[in-house]
Amino acid sequence: MQHSLRSSASIRRFRHGDESALYEVFHSAVHLIARHDYTPAQIAAWAPATLDATRWAEHMRAINPFVAECDGQVVGYADVQPSGYIDHFFVSGHHPRQGIGTQLMAALHQEAARLGLAVLSAEVSLTAQPFFKRSGFMVVEEQIVVRRGVGLPNALMQKVILSHA
Repeated sequence: MQHSLRSSASIRRFRHGDESALYEVFHSAVHLIARHDYTPAQIAAWAPATLDATRWAEHMRAINPFVAECDGQVVGYADVQPSGYIDHFFVSGHHPRQGIGTQLMAALHQEAARLGLAVLSAEVSLTAQPFFKRSGFMVVEEQIVVRRGVGLPNALMQKVILSHA
């Protein structure tokens, strides 16, 4: 990997008004990156061209993600819930392998420490599993989730966070 491709994103909390930019990140991540691991039917079911904007906005507000920006453009987002569950973790398909995911993961670990969490967990796509493994997560269970009637293989992954007391 060439380090010159790495960019430094600024990480901030979600703000109202970010919803459509987050959908673009999600959609591009699935359609441009995950398409290497999933069929066209799976991609279309996972990230359809049209969405219920109200439902998406409500979900983004509920999970309150960290947002990565480069030059004022939203390029990724990720959340960690008080339970330690990571619901969404996506980097724009236009900005892969630039260190943005690593910065988001660091933000999640800082938040986990702030919340006093012992374990992080996520349902991780085939595409993201190598990144999560490099971040210290282990596969707990392989599974199939159903989106719009189509099965998508993924894995429940977990990371035990060591105490730094």
